[in-house]
Amino acid sequence: MVRLHRSLLLCTLVVASAGAQQRPALTPHQRLARDVYRELIEINTADSVGSVTRAAQAMARRFRAAGFPARDVQVLIPPGKPTKGNLVVRYRGRGGPNVARPILLLAHLDVVAALRTDWTIDPFVLTERDGYFYGRGTSDDKAMAAIFVANLIRDRKNGWVPDRDVILALTADEEGGDANGVDFLLDRHRPLIDAAYAINEGGGGSLRDGKPFFNTVQAAEKVYADFTLTARNRGGHSSVPRSDNAIYQLVDALARVAQHRFPVQLNEVSRTFFERTAALESPALAAAMRAVVADASDAAAVSVLERDPRYNSMLRTTCVATRLSGGHAYNALPQTATANVNCRIVPTSNPREAREALMRVIADTGVAISETIALGDRADAIPSPLTAEIMDPVTTITGELFGPGVPVIPVMSTGATDGRILRSAGIPTYGVSGLFGDPNDSRAHGRDERMLVKSYYDGLEFLDRLVHRLAGGRPIT
Repeated sequence: MVRLHRSLLLCTLVVASAGAQQRPALTPHQRLARDVYRELIEINTADSVGSVTRAAQAMARRFRAAGFPARDVQVLIPPGKPTKGNLVVRYRGRGGPNVARPILLLAHLDVVAALRTDWTIDPFVLTERDGYFYGRGTSDDKAMAAIFVANLIRDRKNGWVPDRDVILALTADEEGGDANGVDFLLDRHRPLIDAAYAINEGGGGSLRDGKPFFNTVQAAEKVYADFTLTARNRGGHSSVPRSDNAIYQLVDALARVAQHRFPVQLNEVSRTFFERTAALESPALAAAMRAVVADASDAAAVSVLERDPRYNSMLRTTCVATRLSGGHAYNALPQTATANVNCRIVPTSNPREAREALMRVIADTGVAISETIALGDRADAIPSPLTAEIMDPVTTITGELFGPGVPVIPVMSTGATDGRILRSAGIPTYGVSGLFGDPNDSRAHGRDERMLVKSYYDGLEFLDRLVHRLAGGRPIT
């Protein structure tokens, strides 16, 4: 038995050793990036119970230890919000006359809450298994934050001098809360983050059968707005029902909202999205995409595309009921009934226009409408221009790292990022990361959030090359 156990142990060690030899050892830079990633994941930055300030201060210590001057590493905390700190780091270029304006690298440090009881592992411990990194924020958005930190620290060590300044902002409350870091920095410290344009989350690569299928650049996003629909009347005893029932009135109004279709409104980004996605779709969808690009009023083409909820949301503003409340007792006629209607508004429109459209839809129902939350209040968040300065290097690097046949497709996010705030403040913003994943396995905000290990290190290289090409400067030797 002892001899058998020794034989089994020897076989196990040989197999383990062979497996270890098959996995390439991490480079020093990859080890640094993994260490930064781990530190960020293991600092709880959830809105309700965590502290973004702790994460910002931890990264500030790394930059100062790397030799960045104290004046270029600032943790900025909104008054009365001690856990909502933001880190701003300036990597200074060579300066001089005719120097280009800085580029801004943006990532948020806050994450959606995660309960240990909901997860199969601890959400605030970076766990590597089965080819994935697990942990809250591994995909949204601490991967980009860690990559930016690691790359700039290595650049400093290697003596890179860009032609223009590079600014890094790691911010709070993108996922929620009342102290949005980008808003705060624009209002109180705009000179620190003012830039020609920004690189942010929102774009990424899509895998099909484990292989890179296409890469995206988010250059526009829809504007978020919530509206409250309210029906009121005098109520009464439920044994004597009347026709003016608040719940029925509200149901009538919501049925009209459900049937309403906002007009198709394409912009440069969504138009280019359909043009390029047509090459990847089925013949019927491809034909409809090309027809809509040629004529947005083509009803037959629109009817084909709107059957797919993803494409329908790219075509137009959408509004949908998300919450209901009504009545005060089982044996009483309702005096009040309310519903929340969530709208995602195309960037060429705004919450005011959406509200006016909804008012027309429910005009004779007796239901009132009021705006509760609108996150596009600064101005219309117009799409960022698809300039060659951005699109050419993204396309080139995508070909270098993932294959020359992998297309780059501009997209308009149907959700929201902090890019909308920068765009409305006059700073064009591009969501691009080089982080690839399976679109059918997105776990951001969900249980057991994860990031492919290979994708993380691919993104590390992608963003390193992209920032160097955008910022220029002396090559690293």
